[in-house]
Amino acid sequence: MQVQSSRLSANVTGSDTSGGLSTNGRSALRVDAQRNLEHVLRAAREVFGELGYGAPMEDVARRARVGVGTVYRRFPSKEVLVKRIAEAETARLTEQARAALQQEDEPWAALARFLRASVDSGAGRLLPPQVLGVTAKAPEEEPRVPQQRPSPDGSAPQAGGPGEAVAGAAEGAGAESASVGGTDAAALLDVVGQLVARARDAGSLRADVSVSDVLLVIATAAPSLPDPEQQAVASARLLDILLDGLRPHA
Repeated sequence: MQVQSSRLSANVTGSDTSGGLSTNGRSALRVDAQRNLEHVLRAAREVFGELGYGAPMEDVARRARVGVGTVYRRFPSKEVLVKRIAEAETARLTEQARAALQQEDEPWAALARFLRASVDSGAGRLLPPQVLGVTAKAPEEEPRVPQQRPSPDGSAPQAGGPGEAVAGAAEGAGAESASVGGTDAAALLDVVGQLVARARDAGSLRADVSVSDVLLVIATAAPSLPDPEQQAVASARLLDILLDGLRPHA
């Protein structure tokens, strides 16, 4: 009787009274759940990057090699998954822009570095359309990043400096520029606005190029091709052409 009681006590101690799972069992489930989440996020990035955010959840599940129910358990709607991916890619672009701004002294080199890094990472294909700020406005109505002008006493910039540049960038991305399905893009618009303003002030960027134009270059210069090597070559060539188009020409 005493031996049986000891065994029963050991079983109760090593199990979850709510679910009947041992500590090792619960740990294994957590590991599996985390692994499935990573597979789903990786698959979603690939599928949305190739097919756009209109791709169905079934395609994401198929690429992740999990059931569609597994995807919906972690992301109850497609909008939730899209928001997660868009947030991650916006944050990735923001960090790339900050690195270029901080580590490159020459304005054009900083802008070009940001564009190349962004295209190489493929993040541009995953930017929400609203962040790109592509509209049908007439050219004179389209918000542009104004050049910085010194104040009369030389103490501070007048309207038209970097602060207004960033405000114009946000306006150019639409009324929901800072929030796309909850995705905060204000930081991205701010730092890209600084890159654009510096390059324009240095005379190395066309005067009519906006922040939205730069983000559009990122989204355009990353074609999705089945062969990775071919895609890398095509992206590099296309980006070279687009970069040349951003430079002022006499």
